[in-house]
Amino acid sequence: MVSTNKLKSVDFYRKIPRDLTEASLSGAGLSIVAALAMVFLFGMELNNYLTVNTSTSVIVDNSSDGEFLRIDFNLSFPSLSCEFASVDVSDVLGTNRLNITKTIRKFSIDHDLKPTGSEFHSGPVLHHINHGDEVHEEGSEGSVSLKAHNFDQYTHQYPILVVNFYAPWCYWSNRLKPSWEKAAKIIRERYDPEIDGRILLAKVDCTEEGDLCRRNHIQGYPSIRIFRKGSDLRDDHGHHDHESYYGDRDTDSLVKTMEGLVAPIAMESQRHALEHKPENATEHVKRPAPSAGGCRIEGYVRVKKVPGNLVISARSGAHSFDSAQMNLSHVISHFSFGMKVLPRVMSDVKRLIPHIGRSHDKLNGRSFINHRDVGANVTVSCLLQVVL
Repeated sequence: MVSTNKLKSVDFYRKIPRDLTEASLSGAGLSIVAALAMVFLFGMELNNYLTVNTSTSVIVDNSSDGEFLRIDFNLSFPSLSCEFASVDVSDVLGTNRLNITKTIRKFSIDHDLKPTGSEFHSGPVLHHINHGDEVHEEGSEGSVSLKAHNFDQYTHQYPILVVNFYAPWCYWSNRLKPSWEKAAKIIRERYDPEIDGRILLAKVDCTEEGDLCRRNHIQGYPSIRIFRKGSDLRDDHGHHDHESYYGDRDTDSLVKTMEGLVAPIAMESQRHALEHKPENATEHVKRPAPSAGGCRIEGYVRVKKVPGNLVISARSGAHSFDSAQMNLSHVISHFSFGMKVLPRVMSDVKRLIPHIGRSHDKLNGRSFINHRDVGANVTVSCLLQVVL
């Protein structure tokens, strides 16, 4: 066997006995400096390891939809009429699109979110509404003021009853008032209610008769409804709508429209309801209003990939709205961004990245309901951040 001494003889790192070494002041100083340097370097490396760094970079979006993002949605508003429901889009770049209709569909619904007919069409966009008379002559009331207790009596008494549902505080109601009263006076003189009895113009103050206006689904002021023998509902292939007037509001236009309504009715047929359509001369100014107070809005919009707003509210260029009476409660059936993902691909994504599955379609099935007992003037806002 090889002895231990022979193994030690090949040691390249021989140790000098401590008795033969001598400490020096310069060596001690160098040792202290080296120790401090090691502590400093260790601390710097540890600090660099624990520091969070944020870097920003701009990457060109090469997605198939370019600079636009598609938003698909299906929302139900139990208390917002399709007559005034408007979808608006705006963004920080100055884009401002109001009342989008090309890619939007509206369906009247009841309070249980069930459809009451086919798709609601608001009709062609009309020109600026002319109001004509500006000055109202005091004491020249020509229309009959109706209350809840006599409303049904008047609607059944006359073959044609045209009612102006208004609010005294409303700017557009006050613009209509002089023309409406003057037209009512002219119609009363030409078609005496006591002798002729075919038509009568009336009005309802919705600030005093709130229940009556709600019963007739009045949401914007003024709303001019046409009642034929007790009802303003029209049956168009199973779709029931309120018959409303949307034409010019000057005296001549109102009188011409009223005469067009009376013309098909013979005096001896006062006890029979009008069963055929009016003349073409007045067809463009009369459009149906939804028979129910709710609306389901579905479709999509294309927006730029910048911060912006998608707003659904009541809007009209010739009506006013009482914010205290508006209820924008809604139920979200579907709300998504971007191109639709194939079910097979989405299944793979959910399997590989579980947290994506939990964040996908988070708004679907959610409801935002404003109960009247919590107060009025409630606006529902959803702030969403879309990560592409």
